[in-house]
Amino acid sequence: MGRRWLAVFLVAGLVVATWNLALFTVPVWMQAMVVQLGEPVRELREPGLYWRIPFIQQVTYFDRRLLDYDASPKEILTRDKQQLVVDNYSRWRIVDPLQFYRTVRDENGAQSRLDDIIYSDVRETLGRHTLRDIVSDKRDDLMAEVTRRSAEKAKVYGIEVVDVRIKRADLPEQNSKSVFDRMRAERQREAAEFRAQGSQRSQEIRSKADRDVTVLVAEATSKSEQVRGEGDGERNRIFADAFGKDVDFFTFYRSMQAYEAGMRHNDTRMVLSPDSEFFRYFVDPSGKPRESQGSGRTPTPPAAPR
Repeated sequence: MGRRWLAVFLVAGLVVATWNLALFTVPVWMQAMVVQLGEPVRELREPGLYWRIPFIQQVTYFDRRLLDYDASPKEILTRDKQQLVVDNYSRWRIVDPLQFYRTVRDENGAQSRLDDIIYSDVRETLGRHTLRDIVSDKRDDLMAEVTRRSAEKAKVYGIEVVDVRIKRADLPEQNSKSVFDRMRAERQREAAEFRAQGSQRSQEIRSKADRDVTVLVAEATSKSEQVRGEGDGERNRIFADAFGKDVDFFTFYRSMQAYEAGMRHNDTRMVLSPDSEFFRYFVDPSGKPRESQGSGRTPTPPAAPR
């Protein structure tokens, strides 16, 4: 009875050892390479259960999913002689496990080769363009060119480069201040130009307004003088008509106006000859001067103030 159970345990242990040492599984997200004494003997791309020779053959797994590689920032020189710090990353996958194992062995070796390939293509592609092209909307086209060229070079390592992108493209710190100063000077120059144009436009508008004011004032002055002259002429005509209709009354009326204008309140001092024409209505209510009394000559009325 003891020997029977011992045989069962031995068989079970053999089965477990065989399972652990000879059988292995390949997950759906992995692919494997069976290596015998350092040389690959079998490539396994499909998931499932497989076997190997224990102690002689080893299994190396490779991820079939997309892998990321984040490169360290490096400096490049653009076509317009601008130093630029470029921080890029790439996405890649293993498409040929056998070639991958023979050339780079593992992911660390693959990333080292990708670093050289991608940096070389980024430096060469961006070096043929200006800084403005790199920071503008042409960046996508440039990165597509870098991806295509890197994918061609990476095929020999069993690697497919899917995408290369720039995370950040900045000027070196020592150049940032000079670029900022140059940009500020450019903006100040544009601002000064705009101010000069505004000042010139303001001067033009002000000069035109002053000219229009001068023309309007001159036209208004001319018109007022013309109207005033027409009014004075009409007034003289009316006075002449009135004088012709009743000479005595017009003479008396003009004399009364002259008395009112000449003899004001608190100012009645006059230096006149006693026989002056001004006081003829004080001597005679009819207004006849002394030398003309009885002669029938029409007296001339004193001028009334205007």
